[in-house]
Amino acid sequence: MTTDDASQGFFYTTLKSLYNKILLFFPIMLLLYGFFRLEMISQEKINVKKVEKISIFILAGQSNMAGRGGVSNGVWDKYIPVESSSDHRILRLNGKSKLEEAKEPLHEGIDDVKKTCGVGPGMAFANAILKNDPNFGVIVLVPCAYGGTNITDWAIPNSKVRSRLIARANDALKYGGKIRAILWYQGETDTRSKVAAKEFRGQYKKFLHRLYQELKNPKAPFIQVALASGQGVKNYIHRVRAIQKAMENVVTVDAFGLKLAADGMHLTTASQVQLGKMMASAFFNTTK
Repeated sequence: MTTDDASQGFFYTTLKSLYNKILLFFPIMLLLYGFFRLEMISQEKINVKKVEKISIFILAGQSNMAGRGGVSNGVWDKYIPVESSSDHRILRLNGKSKLEEAKEPLHEGIDDVKKTCGVGPGMAFANAILKNDPNFGVIVLVPCAYGGTNITDWAIPNSKVRSRLIARANDALKYGGKIRAILWYQGETDTRSKVAAKEFRGQYKKFLHRLYQELKNPKAPFIQVALASGQGVKNYIHRVRAIQKAMENVVTVDAFGLKLAADGMHLTTASQVQLGKMMASAFFNTTK
């Protein structure tokens, strides 16, 4: 073999080796590009300042609004129905008043830290809104429900829970948009005694008056849930329900008949999803 032949052979071998490496390198880079591109897409955040339509919904009341779906003996089963899944168009005002992509448990970090939150009606409500109107825009959910509160806690002049609601609502408004509705589910604790049930009407009216006075948004509809359960005897539950259904200038969604968890107090996950859909329908009926 001549020197020229040896050189050509070496050149050919080197070129072939380089070619094989390129063939191997290219699909690897392609796979890496695809992976990082998916990561970038999954981490994209909505720039709310560039969104023309931002709708704010306040979620307030007590434990059933805070969400106990899937919670048993203080442990959440972590099951999230597809109707309550996350969507990049649904944001949550977290405990630090920052916007983030909303996910269940929606009230985690908002409700009492000693209480376990599970699935509530909020995410199912928001998803139902977007399903009904794909061009609805961005939804900002503002969780403000606190387990164990009674109507007096919300109605008294210097109410801590009401003040917290107002503050969080104002924090949400800083990002733009407007409050489209207040979703309310409370009353179970007011069925514990005859006195509490009797005083419910007066305290409820005071709460609504002070809420709208402080919120400074008289046009936002108030969508309440009529009780499905209570902490007292049936007579007191029926009395509170009757007061709720007789309230003026509110929209009522009746949860009576929805399946309850083993504790007889809180809605099951499936019931929370159904309630969220019912509240979404009620909201659209108010905008017709």
